[in-house]
Amino acid sequence: MHRPPSAAAEVAEELAAVRPALIARFAAERPGARAAVLSRLWRALAFEPLPWIEGRERSGDGLVLRLRDGRRLSGPPADPYRTDAYVPVVRLDEVAYDDPERLLTDLAVPHSASFAAELGHSAASLALSRAAQPRAAREGAPGNHPDEWPDSGWGWERRVVDGHPYHPGCRARPGFSVAEQLAYGPEHGPVVELGLVPVPAAECLVTGVWPGELRDGARVLVPVHPWQAAHVLKQSYATGPAARPLMSLRTLAVPGSVHVKTALSARLTSSVRDISVASIAASADLSSFGERLAARLDGLLHVTRTLGAATAHSPDLAAVLREAPEVYASGGEHVVPVAALATTGLPRSAAWLAGFARLALTVGLRALELGVALEAHGQNLLVVLSAAGDPLRLVYRDLADIRVSPARLARHGIAAHGLPARVRTDEPLALRRKLFGSLVGGALAATAGSGPALRAALAAAVPELPRTEDVVALCEEPLPVKALTVMRTSPGIAGDLWTELPNPLRWR
Repeated sequence: MHRPPSAAAEVAEELAAVRPALIARFAAERPGARAAVLSRLWRALAFEPLPWIEGRERSGDGLVLRLRDGRRLSGPPADPYRTDAYVPVVRLDEVAYDDPERLLTDLAVPHSASFAAELGHSAASLALSRAAQPRAAREGAPGNHPDEWPDSGWGWERRVVDGHPYHPGCRARPGFSVAEQLAYGPEHGPVVELGLVPVPAAECLVTGVWPGELRDGARVLVPVHPWQAAHVLKQSYATGPAARPLMSLRTLAVPGSVHVKTALSARLTSSVRDISVASIAASADLSSFGERLAARLDGLLHVTRTLGAATAHSPDLAAVLREAPEVYASGGEHVVPVAALATTGLPRSAAWLAGFARLALTVGLRALELGVALEAHGQNLLVVLSAAGDPLRLVYRDLADIRVSPARLARHGIAAHGLPARVRTDEPLALRRKLFGSLVGGALAATAGSGPALRAALAAAVPELPRTEDVVALCEEPLPVKALTVMRTSPGIAGDLWTELPNPLRWR
């Protein structure tokens, strides 16, 4: 059967034209990148409610999935919390597959064609990202002393090479050429010149304090990402500040301990990440609310403030200015995104993991009891480490996707004025999904790296927590997480879809 050129072949061809020195390293990284994406896909096949899978059963030392059309998929036992590339091959009946794109193509299940192409792009882009950094830097060489750690927040974020720890589309960047990935991907270490688009102030919505250097008389200068300017706005712009991209790609660090979140209307991992007009309107109120929440948590949590936000009444032309998380570090301390903890070189012993889990759960569950469910995944959540590497406190950024319970807030005397309707819910399941899925199923699981390690960390931390209804649910019920592959193969269904993983405290 004739197959079109693979995503890897297309990337290799472009790479040969724009950065030939990376060709050999890109080729060397391809098998590991395919295995990393295949391992994430196998997790989804093993645990998500995909309608074309009829049953799952253990078979010897492996797992067999029975498809509704009679075919069978077989592979190793699936650990839903494992993050290394432990699935080099999956078999569809008697045919072995080491390429997730080819596997999805040959499965030919509903809505799989576009997702197969996305997985091919994810694996190829991941190989390109890995080619940009030595393995020791991205995996944290043992003995990597804190004195050798990055001295900037963006330096930590460029170490997060592999993207989402559980999404098969972990590094998919459709719409970005190889040259654009090299120019804008944080793992490649570029400096990005932001653009400034002038908009008459009367045609802008501005909240917070918009700085004088981003004004030109009666016009507001809105920072734009160069990709957005070229592919979406398609208009000229003035040259803005030089910036360093962070792991979200659309947020960049500029001089002065400020992060600029730009509109970037491209599909990254799961969603198109623009900036809605409603989120600009609510940004100042959310920021003030975050400060009130942090004040209730005994100094264990800082929430970065939104300094100003502006939109030309369009999700394609908007920007948010936020404090950089590192402003909350004292002398000798380091503020590290949880997604980058694996690159510190710290010995993630059972005791260290338990201490980190205890801190994260204390903060997350106390906030939930007050009425706030944080989306505390490895990108939004940062940890302040002592000079010796001990977890001290947490920093949270980007309140746009939290959930708040008006009833719980009222019980604790916390004002919720100005918060948008879409973040409000008193439904316990919705609140627990938001926190447990991101914090336990995301930040803690990925830091632990496997089910047994996560179970041990939780078992050490949970007995010290107050026995609230939320803690009981965490200990006894299945763990809710987003059904990432179902979401990508369910066109026409908006919003998050969920699945349940085995409770990590009972994982064997």
